[in-house]
Amino acid sequence: MDLLRSPLHDRHVALGAKFAEFGGWEMPLEYGGVLGEHAAVRDGVGVFDVSHLGKALVRGPGAADFVNACLTADLGKIAPGQAQYTLCCAEDGGVVDDLIAYLRSPDEVFLIPNAVNTATVVELLRAAAPEGVEVLDQHRDFAVIAVQGTRSEEALTELGLPVDHDYMSFSTGVFDGTELTVCRTGYTGERGYELVVAAEAAPAVWDAVLAAGADHGIAPCGLGARDTLRTEMGYPLHGQDLSAEISPVMAGSSWTVGWDKPEFWGKEALEHQRAEKSGRVLRGLVAEGRGIPRPGMTVRDSGGEVVGEVTSGTFSPTLKQGIGLALLDRQIPDGQTVQVDVRRRTEPFTVTKPPFVTPSTTES
Repeated sequence: MDLLRSPLHDRHVALGAKFAEFGGWEMPLEYGGVLGEHAAVRDGVGVFDVSHLGKALVRGPGAADFVNACLTADLGKIAPGQAQYTLCCAEDGGVVDDLIAYLRSPDEVFLIPNAVNTATVVELLRAAAPEGVEVLDQHRDFAVIAVQGTRSEEALTELGLPVDHDYMSFSTGVFDGTELTVCRTGYTGERGYELVVAAEAAPAVWDAVLAAGADHGIAPCGLGARDTLRTEMGYPLHGQDLSAEISPVMAGSSWTVGWDKPEFWGKEALEHQRAEKSGRVLRGLVAEGRGIPRPGMTVRDSGGEVVGEVTSGTFSPTLKQGIGLALLDRQIPDGQTVQVDVRRRTEPFTVTKPPFVTPSTTES
């Protein structure tokens, strides 16, 4: 099957990007190197094309109430103009997808699921939607440009876009006659914004962001840096740290669940898991030596007994050591040393609670 391409694909080719398949899309993995792109975000500003992310619109009378009865988080706790991280779960509690919900009004919710799961999320919502509520797949209609980093505000101010709204809220901006959504969200741990713009206008916005950020050290960044940045924050990746087999209770994501809501998909199963307090849970790992954990690696206790499995792992450019997320037996405490099977040898890691670096995301 041919891979889908972003509206910005030609821009990435011109910048010398190395590409990789991600969720059925051909997306930039890196431009000049993951370490430099990672540092650009932590120390200045980086710009990512994340147009592979899905886009769906739920609209009609009571659309927000309908979405709230399906997804885990409680939309009733936010107001129009705010966004919310939430999960779409199966009846057994497994995670179909994690996504961001933009509450536009009681009758309109814009959703950003993951690329590979967009069609599934749309199909599930359509099947459950009451009369008068429609679910539109807008995956190819919009691009998403993420401007992330300690100087992201300065870069967007140069373009006259709104930047002073609170974390997890969004505002409408206008660039060169084109209306776009500017949301204070991101996947890096740094202050940042995600621009949702019509696909045909995306190249001009991308060019303008790079030009506006030139004096602030802006760098185009690929999905390689996005992965190291999100891992340093302990942010889960669907398909690895959240999945059909890894529920929000197991993943330490119970905060994404509106437990007091009368209904949402998977409620009964998740309540049972929460009460039972058994099975493995997602924890952080920091290398004591030079080991770098990778997904699928076995985790053992000091006696050699298997106590878990790595779900995400990488070399942390900030800490200069290996870090990872792993599903571990519940009795393993923070601070304990465990052994990870790394390429036919065992390497010691300390169990800890993420994030591994100090975030600036929620700073005003």
